[in-house]
Amino acid sequence: MSRATKIKREQVSDTFAKYMAIEFVDYVTELFLDANVRFKIVKGRNSKLGDFRAAYGDRKHQITVNGDLNKYAFLVTTLHEFAHLHTFNEFKNSVAPHGKEWQQAFRKLLLPVINSGHLPKDLEAALVNSLVVTKASSCSDHNLSRVLHRYDKVPEGIELLEQLPLDASFFLNGREFKKGPLRRKRFLCEEIATKKVYLVNALAKVKVN
Repeated sequence: MSRATKIKREQVSDTFAKYMAIEFVDYVTELFLDANVRFKIVKGRNSKLGDFRAAYGDRKHQITVNGDLNKYAFLVTTLHEFAHLHTFNEFKNSVAPHGKEWQQAFRKLLLPVINSGHLPKDLEAALVNSLVVTKASSCSDHNLSRVLHRYDKVPEGIELLEQLPLDASFFLNGREFKKGPLRRKRFLCEEIATKKVYLVNALAKVKVN
C-alpha cells in the first residue's frame, strides 16, 4: 500500500468514525474506497435522509447523507445509497429505483452488518425483518424507523407524534396543531390557527407544551 493510499484511508476512516458506530467504519471505508463516488455529509434535510446522483458530464457519482443522523441511522442510510450506486453501475437507468435489483444490492450490503454481532439486538431483529420484504428506505419501513429513533439524542420536550394522546396539542415547524385520528401511518392533525387539517407522519418529532 502506498503512503498516499494509506493517508487517504485514514482520513476517510476518521471522518466516518465521527458519524457511525466504530465497528462498521472499516467496512464502509472499504466500500467508499472501492467506488468511484463523491461522498458528502450534509446538513439535516426534512425531505430525505440521503440520496444518490449518477455521474453526468465530468462529475463523479455523488452520495449525500444527513450529518445529524444517529450512528445507526447514518450507517443504514449510507448502505441504502451505496445500494443505489451498485445498482446503477450494473443496470444504469434500466430498472426501477427501488426495484428487485436495488433490493438485492441492499440486502447484500446489510448482511455483513447483521452478521457482525455488533448491532443492538432490537436493531438486528428489525434489519433481519426488513430483509424479508425490503422497503424503499428506513422511513417507509416504520418498524425499522421506530427502532432507529430509539438511538436519537432527543432534546427535552420533543416526542414522537405517535406517543402523544389523542387531541393533544403540539408544535411542528413553529405551527401549533391538535392530534387527530390515525390514518394508516399518519395522523390527521388540525392546525390551531387556520383550522386546516394535515396528515402528519406518526414518527414525526414534535414539540410538546
